[in-house]
Amino acid sequence: MNAFNNPGAQDPVLARLIDQVMTARAAQGAFEIRGHGSKRFYGELPRGEVLDTRVLTGISSYEPTELVVTVRAGTPLQELEAALAAQGQYLAFEPPRFQGEGGTGTVGGMVAAGLAGPSRAAVGSVRDYVLGATMLTGKGEVVSFGGQVMKNVAGYDVARMLAGSMGFLGLICEVSLKVLPMPVATRTLRFAVDQAQALKRLNAWGGQPLPVNASAWWNNTLVVRLSGARAAVDAATAGLGGEVLDDAAAAAFWLGLRDQRDDFFQLAHTAVLQGGGRALWRLSVPQVAAPLDELGGNQLVEWGGAQRWLLTEAPAAQVRDAARRAGGHAVLFAAQDKSAGVLAPLPAPLARIHKQLKTAFDPDRVFNPGRLYADL
Repeated sequence: MNAFNNPGAQDPVLARLIDQVMTARAAQGAFEIRGHGSKRFYGELPRGEVLDTRVLTGISSYEPTELVVTVRAGTPLQELEAALAAQGQYLAFEPPRFQGEGGTGTVGGMVAAGLAGPSRAAVGSVRDYVLGATMLTGKGEVVSFGGQVMKNVAGYDVARMLAGSMGFLGLICEVSLKVLPMPVATRTLRFAVDQAQALKRLNAWGGQPLPVNASAWWNNTLVVRLSGARAAVDAATAGLGGEVLDDAAAAAFWLGLRDQRDDFFQLAHTAVLQGGGRALWRLSVPQVAAPLDELGGNQLVEWGGAQRWLLTEAPAAQVRDAARRAGGHAVLFAAQDKSAGVLAPLPAPLARIHKQLKTAFDPDRVFNPGRLYADL
């Protein structure tokens, strides 16, 4: 048991953080929670004095045979992944690693942002792997939810609620995560098809018992990753056809896509930095949704068709309306001008619940004010 979960122990680092929170609360101040700052571009504009999570580092416990790791929030993501890889295990949801001022991301930032990589549609999201969490609230209280085993469901949903919360509820101090063994075999196939053909194939394959782990379409090229038992991967390769990529090229492609350093994202980030009104949108729609041709721009399709990246000058209202009509929603992922709001507006009942949660955990708006929604 670590100091965070042991009321009889006093963690000096946590004690200092509590003092900082209480001081800020009394002075009506606010904190911008920051680790490496690698995802600082994401969400609404950060406000407040920086509260550095990198003072909370280290793997608290790791049980490879139980497929569970407990790690402090300021621990570099690469450090955690290296420890898992040494045991032949990994974070199956492939969180993206962006380059920030202090490194390529921390565990707390990974959970708070809730972003997952190419395999998300096959294996689940970040929240699906959060078993438990310890958080420092805006009232200066340390609270714990969930546990370190799958059967422990006490506070389970609250811990998972932290995934994608952008720190608006409080400072994540420590999380327990489910990890998985690395796949025995992987293979990547490439097909020359347009977007409509790619979506048709992906939807057809989705209804079959195939070991499809990830997919991506851009510029009339569909790339599919198979993963699992060697016999299943071999059988799927023979049945699907396509061009088999060599392992090195395939690994480089998926790594670039995961960390958003491949050609599409390089193009998108350069375009956004240059200004001129272009923005990068992330659309979440049903996998069976038709191509969103009316939006034009430059599009990348992931997750079997469920995630559509769009680089465009189109007005926010047009993008959000197209996503809504397709049965989904749109997030303004990267832009110079965020005045249209990063996240889609919430229906009144959900907005009320968000405000009630903020009031319950952080009544004085100490943590990341306005980062998720401007009025939170």
